[in-house]
Amino acid sequence: MNLNQVTIVTENTRQLVSFYKKLGLKLIVDALPRYARLECPDGEATLSICFTDDILLKNNTTLYFENDELDSVVNKLQDKGITFSQLPKNESWLWREAKLQDPDGNNIILFKAGENRKNPPWRIN
Repeated sequence: MNLNQVTIVTENTRQLVSFYKKLGLKLIVDALPRYARLECPDGEATLSICFTDDILLKNNTTLYFENDELDSVVNKLQDKGITFSQLPKNESWLWREAKLQDPDGNNIILFKAGENRKNPPWRIN
């Protein structure tokens, strides 16, 4: 089994599509304003953005995007006007993370974990 698709619900599909395109995702399905699907530049994962007017369904998502060049990516995104709530920081779980939010308030963590993502020293075998 492989998790390869995440869907975010929003009232502002166009705004979120624009934001995630700035992060480097490529728009591959354009059925705006109801739906869009974007593809990650590396790997096979996709992100869908779907319209809703049900406020209870929103703002409960955290997306993680891994990149081996985290600090460089953060600098490039800052140059594009992206604001971070936390700049790259080494965490106690052996990941380096930067944090931000999309225009809807969904949490995004850009990180570099390498082998520690699936094989931390405390992994249970």
